[in-house]
Order: sequence, then C-alpha cells, then structure tokens
Amino acid sequence: MGYLGSQSRSQLKKENGHHKIVLFPFPLQGHINSMLQLASILHSQGFNICIVHTQYNSPNPRNFPHFTFNSFPDGLLETEYVSESDLLAFIARLNISCTVPFRDCLQKVLCDDSEDPVACLITDGVWYFSQVVADELKIPRIVLRSTSISSISAFSALSALSEKGCLPIKDSELDKAVPEVPPLKMKDLPVVHTKNPEDLQQILANMGRETRASSGLICNSSEELEGTKLAKARQAIPIPIFVIGPFHKYFIASSSSLLAQDMSSISWLNKQKPKSVIYVSLGSIASINAAKFLEIALGLVNSEQPFLWVVRPGSICGLHWLEHLPSSFLEMLNGRGHIVKWAPQQEVLAHQAIGGFWTHCGWNSTMESICEGVPMICMPSFGDQKVNARYVSDFWRVGLHLEDKLERGEIERTIRRLMADPAGEAIRDRAVSLKDKVDQCFKEGGSSYRSLYSLTGYLSSLSDSAFRG
Repeated sequence: MGYLGSQSRSQLKKENGHHKIVLFPFPLQGHINSMLQLASILHSQGFNICIVHTQYNSPNPRNFPHFTFNSFPDGLLETEYVSESDLLAFIARLNISCTVPFRDCLQKVLCDDSEDPVACLITDGVWYFSQVVADELKIPRIVLRSTSISSISAFSALSALSEKGCLPIKDSELDKAVPEVPPLKMKDLPVVHTKNPEDLQQILANMGRETRASSGLICNSSEELEGTKLAKARQAIPIPIFVIGPFHKYFIASSSSLLAQDMSSISWLNKQKPKSVIYVSLGSIASINAAKFLEIALGLVNSEQPFLWVVRPGSICGLHWLEHLPSSFLEMLNGRGHIVKWAPQQEVLAHQAIGGFWTHCGWNSTMESICEGVPMICMPSFGDQKVNARYVSDFWRVGLHLEDKLERGEIERTIRRLMADPAGEAIRDRAVSLKDKVDQCFKEGGSSYRSLYSLTGYLSSLSDSAFRG
C-alpha cells in the first residue's frame, strides 16, 4: 500500500471511521475488477465498505473479508447471460430487472441500525437506473466509469456523428480520420453490434443523463495518460471528477477474478529468458471462430518466440477448448509455448520473462501493461477496446495494431517485429518511458495522489452531511 501516502491506518480510521460507502459493481469481469479495486483503495483510507451485487457473477466475499456483501436476485434466466453478441440487450435487461430488488436491498442496508449510516452510493456508470433509486432514498450517488476517458469522449461523439449521417460506418470510410476525437479512425469508433442500433444511442443517453445528475464521477485513469481528454471532460460534465488511477497500482494484485487462475503460468515463466515471452490473452467476453483460432495458433508457432497463451473455455465458437488444434501442435512447440485457461495477469505482466502482450485492449489490461512497461500487440474486439487500441498504437506508440489482419503470416511478422526487430526496441523504450511517467502520478504531489486526497475529503463531507441529516 506504499502508494497511499504516509498516513497510518489508525489515523485514517480516526478521520474517516464510521463513514460507510456502498458500492454497486456491474457484473462483468472488468467492471467488477475496477469496483473492487476502488473499494480496496477507499477501505485503505479508513472508510467502511459494503458491496451490493447481483447474484449473477457474484464476487467471492472470502477474498475480501474486510467488506460486507449483500446480494439480490437479478431476475436473469440462464439464456440471458452475457455474450459479445448481445451485450446491449444484457445491459438494458439488467437495468430493468434489477430496479426493484436493488432498491429493496439498498433500503435494508440503509435501515440496518447495527451498521454505520451510509453516506454515499458508488455505482458503475452502466447502472443508469440507480440514480432514480438514489434520489428516492435521498442518498448521494457517485459514478465510476471503468473505461478510459478517451473512450467516454468517443461514445459521447457517436450521437453527433449519427446526426451528421456518418453512422452506420460505410466500408469506404473505415480508415477516415474522426476530427471530433483524434487520433481515432472511423473503424475505431466504439460501436457495439446489436440487432437494434437505436439501443446503443438510448443506453448512452441514459448513462450520460444520469451521470450528469449524480454527485460526482470517478475515473480509473490518470492525468499523465489522458490529461487533454480530462480537461475537455471537465468542461462538458458539470460535476466533480476524480481521476485517481490506475487503481491496480495501489496494492498487490487483487483476487477478484471470476475464473480460476492457473498458477503454472508463473512456474513456466520462471524457466524463460528475460523479455523473451509474448503473453496472449483476449479478455473475458470476446469469442472467435475456429478458423481464426487456428490462424493465431499457427502464427504463434511460426514466430518461433516463446508464448504464454490464455485460451478461455468457450471462447472459440462451437468448441469447448483446444480440440480444434492439430494433434501434433503441442509436440511442435517442444516446450516453447504454454497454454492455460486463465492466468494471474498482473503477476504475469510483472514477470521479467514477459516481452510483449497480445491483448484485446480492455482498459484494465491496457493499463496493467502500461504500468509494467510491456509493449502491446492490439487485437480489439468491440466497444472501447478499439479506442484503447488506437491510442496504444498511434498516440502513445507503445504497441502494434493488427488492423483486423488475423492471418498467420501477418501474426508471425507482427510478433517478430515487436519481439526481435529494432522497431520493437523503439516501441519498448517508449513503453518504459510511459511507465515511468505514470509512476509519477502516485508520488506525493502527483496527479492521482492529489485527486485521491480530494476524493476522500469529498466523501467525508458527504458523510458529515449524512450524520447531520
């Protein structure tokens, strides 16, 4: 907890003790990670933490014995569980089905005389319905956005682009620059595939309206990474904004994974040379077809670079795990590759053997890679991942973009360019420089240090108001 300043835990407890915060994560892996990391940060500052959550994708309370947990039925059928193809339907469905049970659960937390009074509710921005509940129960609501500030700007630009007739995107304009949100190209816009395109605009409108009606916004980023976008966001959003990230750097690797982590990843990495391994992990939701899966496999083998590959069960359409690979595949590796179902990613990226990260560019993964100075190969799938990938490759210039060329020859060339060519060394140098720059934000006087101090003061003022009320 060295990044949290020099104040002792007892002093923080004295200042913020009995100030209770309720946090409500959205039940997807990346969102849960961010919310529980934020909860740990606030707990370290002396606040008492209560997590209210859906039964679907429930976090494990045993991993956070210092929090209290309250679950409620979300009304989901198994057929309505999330997938990449129906993400918007999943979001809209949950915002309807959770309204009454969440309100009832929160009401019980608020009325529990044995607990400290609740001063504030922090919810994921995707839970747009929760502002109405907070208003009804007369409790301040603060919004957490687990995506980059740049992607928030890109999502905000979609409405104006639609009005200008730029959406849906024409194939002939995919590589056209988007003046409203540089350095993005049209193909980088965070459009989410859906049967009903108007659903995205409605959800974004709901999120934007209810965020502006809230008491504040917390972002998992830093001024060192996104200072220009932050300045514009503060002009556009008329509420206090606290940018205190990257969250995961405040403490040792968290244990909020919904999937079992295969620790053989670390023992295998211990046998590899420094900076020699390409780590491949494409997220907790996205899926690919069997043909693309085979191209990835052959590209990895042909690159002749050691690799650690996360293949999530069910992530290959129509297959359970590795059954599509040729029977001779593992023999071809001769120990040069290691395949697992899930890995302890923060520990992996911090390992000296890792020389590159082939990633879907989810925001958590992107920041974890930046914070370890690990250069990236970008293969975004949907939503904000495309925005993050363009920033990695074209703005911070700490990675290479596959640009939808998922073909074994291109994969082989890209891996070799990053891991073995002089061009890769220049990318690696920039990645290390960016890491050093982000490290400064946590030091006394740094941007995230100052913003966390402001946030804790703001939360304490809300708590004091609650006590007076």
